[in-house]
Amino acid sequence: MEVEDDVQDWIVPDWPAPQRVHALCTTRSGGVSAAPWDRCNLGDHVGDDPRAVRANRAALAAALRQPGGAARPVYLRQVHGTQVMRLDRASADGLSADACGSEAPGVACTVLVADCLPVLFTDRAGTRVAAAHAGWRGLAAGVLEQTLAYFWPLALYGQARAAPENEVIAWLGPCIGPQAFEVGAEVRAAFCAHEPQAARCFAAGPRPGKYFASLAALARQRLAAAGVAQVCGNDGTAPWCTVGNPSRFFSHRRDTARLGGSGRMAACVWLDG
Repeated sequence: MEVEDDVQDWIVPDWPAPQRVHALCTTRSGGVSAAPWDRCNLGDHVGDDPRAVRANRAALAAALRQPGGAARPVYLRQVHGTQVMRLDRASADGLSADACGSEAPGVACTVLVADCLPVLFTDRAGTRVAAAHAGWRGLAAGVLEQTLAYFWPLALYGQARAAPENEVIAWLGPCIGPQAFEVGAEVRAAFCAHEPQAARCFAAGPRPGKYFASLAALARQRLAAAGVAQVCGNDGTAPWCTVGNPSRFFSHRRDTARLGGSGRMAACVWLDG
């Protein structure tokens, strides 16, 4: 299969990362999958033609080999948990985790999303990078804090602050937006039990016992509590919403019940060689 040369729609994060740190987030553009996974589906577990997925993944790998790239994406088996994996050049696809990081040049820490929130990390010195898959379950259980604790332990919870060059920067990618993410009272309770101020990230829904939640706001709140002062990207506005932008983003919630399936986008971060 030949992939269309249409990756200009992919997102290059606008964040103050050091020069040797590179990142991107794919969109629907640039692939060969047929509906409902059209076009650049990178998930191999959603019912798409395996040949199409291989072609789409090859297109992403080719993009990472461009100048400033020279990286290989490593795909996780995501389970909506908090497990963090350290990746190196020998790491294989399929490790069971929802976050990963690396100090090895050329290893692209990669998470797949289609409503859940991708969070990319680096430090100002560019010594290491990390990526986390944050659906509401993983976010509530502490996947972001676990990622920080694993790679930047001095950034956490008011402990001795890291030196300026080790200060962590985070970027939030597209996810289901606060006008679309309707949840039950148990979801709100899970976040508020950890931090009562999380209530600010929920709005009453149109049905009793239902709320609209902002994953981006919840992530920003938890990152701030963990000592991450600079968070870029998704601010909860409409252009970042996967549900509200069907021509650009996959959405599991929007498409699976209606169309029978949804593709997956990839968010990647890596150190150049």
